[in-house]
Amino acid sequence: LVKLFLGICFIVAAAAGILLVDGLTDNIAQSDVIVILGNKVEVDGTPSPRLKSRLDRGASLYTQGTSKRILVSGGTGVEGYDEAVAMRNYLVAQGIPSAAITTDSQGVDSFATAKNTAAYLESNNLHSALAVSNYYHLPRTRLAFQRAGIEVVYTAHAKHFELRDFYSVARELIAYPYYLVRKD
Repeated sequence: LVKLFLGICFIVAAAAGILLVDGLTDNIAQSDVIVILGNKVEVDGTPSPRLKSRLDRGASLYTQGTSKRILVSGGTGVEGYDEAVAMRNYLVAQGIPSAAITTDSQGVDSFATAKNTAAYLESNNLHSALAVSNYYHLPRTRLAFQRAGIEVVYTAHAKHFELRDFYSVARELIAYPYYLVRKD
């Protein structure tokens, strides 16, 4: 029983290690669109620190010339705000031209964002996306994008770390295998 427990602990620790290394290893290249995945908007309508870090990273990549387009994707959270609209407003306030930003208010989860991004790319005859999120979220995001048919997927992690990451890493250890078998 002890050997079984230790074996399970080893497998979980190894999977978490792989997730961490993968998520923290940026793969940045010139892309057709930078896709910033949504997260919580505060009750006052401003991006949470986690979301702000994603937006700041995406804005930095845009400013560096990595892409001429940004797609912000999110749903409406329990706070009642459309994440994509709040994200666009934040980016515009940071000096990103509104004409460069497309909002996807139907990105209620990573899979929906991936499907919506694939549709956006197809309708605009584009082929590559650079996904921006927190490090723990990027392996699953890349998987979702690839399963949605996006030909080339790059990744960049937001520079934000918090105690909640322990929960988020544990969640991803369950969510990634789920996305492997998810059908919709």
